[in-house]
Order: sequence, then C-alpha cells, then structure tokens
Amino acid sequence: MTKRAWRSVTVAVAGLAALWAGAGSGLANDTVHVGKAAANAWTFTTLDVGKEAGIFAKHGLDVEIVALPGDAKLQQGLASGSLEFALGSGPSMAFAVKGSPVIAVAAFAGPPRNLSVVVGTDSPIKTVEELKGKTLSITTKGSLTEWLVKRLSIAEGWGPEGITTAALGAYESSLAAMRTHQIDGMMTAVESGYQLEEKHEGRVITDMGRYAPDFITHVVFARKNLVESNPDVVRRFVNAFFGSIAYMKANRDKTIEITARVLNQQKSTMARVYDYEISMFLDDGRFNPKAVAVIKDSFVDMGLLPDKPKDDQLFTTAFVPAKP
Repeated sequence: MTKRAWRSVTVAVAGLAALWAGAGSGLANDTVHVGKAAANAWTFTTLDVGKEAGIFAKHGLDVEIVALPGDAKLQQGLASGSLEFALGSGPSMAFAVKGSPVIAVAAFAGPPRNLSVVVGTDSPIKTVEELKGKTLSITTKGSLTEWLVKRLSIAEGWGPEGITTAALGAYESSLAAMRTHQIDGMMTAVESGYQLEEKHEGRVITDMGRYAPDFITHVVFARKNLVESNPDVVRRFVNAFFGSIAYMKANRDKTIEITARVLNQQKSTMARVYDYEISMFLDDGRFNPKAVAVIKDSFVDMGLLPDKPKDDQLFTTAFVPAKP
C-alpha cells in the first residue's frame, strides 16, 4: 500500500471514529434536573459523588443538581416541571396520593440514622426525657423531620403533640433560631450536629434510627409523565444512582473527599458521618414491605391521609431492583 493510500485509510478510520464518538455522545446527552430536599444532608451527596465519578455520564445522563429547603418545596419543583427527579423522604410519598404528579421509583435509605436532635451547647437539655414540652425546628409540614419529632414524642409516651414543631425551612434558619433561643433545638442532619460539636456550638442528643428501625428514610421520585413517556431515562437514572451508592461503599476516602467539599465541612466530620451513615444505603432500590407498612401508618398517624393508601399510589416497582 502506498503512503498516500495509507494516509487515506487513516483519515477514513479517524473520521468513522469521530462519527461513532459523536453518535455516542449525542445519545448520551440527556440532561435531567434533580432536586434534593436539603442542601446539608450527606445522604443526598450521592448525586454529587456519582456526577464527579462519571457514573451518571456512563449511563448517558448529564445531571443538574438543585437543593431545596424541604419536601414541600421539592414537590413544588416536581409539580412545576422544573425537576424530572428528586431525592426526598419516605413520608413525602403522601404527596402523590394527594394529587402531586409524581411517583417514587426506588427506595434508597433505610432507618433514619442520618437525622438527630441537636441543641446548643448552652442548652440545659441533656437527655431525650428533657425534650417534653420543648420546641424543635423541622424543615416543612409533612416532612420526614416533622414525622420523626412526632414519632419520638409518641415513643416517649407524650403523644404526638408532646413536642412542639416550628417549620423553618433551611438549616441556616433553624441554626439562627436556636442561637437566639427562639427554639430549643433542631431535628436536623447528623452531620450538622457533628459539625456543631466540633465547633463547640451544639450537642447531638439522639439519633433517630432507633425510633424507626423499619423505615424508608429516602426515596427517588420521578414525574409521572416522564415514567410514562420515557421509561428508559428513568431506568438509566435509577441504575446510575445505585451505581453511585456502590461507588461510595467501595471508595471511602474519595467519598469523604468529595462530600467534605460539597458540604463545606471538615474531612474529619465527613469521616465520622461516612462510618455512621453508609449502612443506611440500600443496594438495589427495592421497597421493604415492613417499612412500607410503617410509612402507611405514619400517614394516618400524622393526619396526612384519612386511610392507608395502596402501594401503587405511592411507588412503582418497574425500575427495581436496580442494575448499577
């Protein structure tokens, strides 16, 4: 083969390679907007870790991440069409029954080990028993944080109203209110409590895992019209999301590095959080029937729904078990 012929073949092969790459990237450019129900929650950094590790891109997705102050705002974002997916609480599946155009497509966290009651360092409250009659901040009405306050109060024998709640939205608002003694404490992320302990500004009174051992703390939501019109995107997102969880479980140091940067916290804090919360994550998104039953009871207990809903009103099993 002459040099000229060889050059022609080389150029042709390079051109085909470029076309194949272009075709692949064209198929891979599905941009999805994904909301988090809290900006400061370590369990929601799964999105950030998966994005940085290239896992969503591997599944043909470009992920745009939006942090919102609580489940109610998250549901508004889904209802408005500004979000395709969202990471929210198990109790917020009640929104779907009440008319929100969403459905849970996977469960990704079990007992709520990631949430805790935190008080200021100058607070006289030292034990759970001293929380009776006090006021704790929550994110929004109908949220997991509200349900857990009521769950704690009931478990301690004080009834659902034994602790007063104040819906203050974002963590910063709760922290400001606690510092000025407008509230007695916060139902907030464990990682926020650990950070306050390191700064000598707060104390963790209790985590909430022991109050709900059979539970679905977090789920992945999708818009119903997306589930119906483009199930392939939903399937790829679910698979990528659980691929991200698998990556976090297998890469402790890298996960600590990324989450410390995302949450603007010390690596020492994130290492403590990782070791405590990583066991919450589920591997394949399936909905535990015992946990689903507890969730349904919670809807009635909190007055969110008059009766227990059917499974298909809350979630679909079409995309689980996930295949990362």
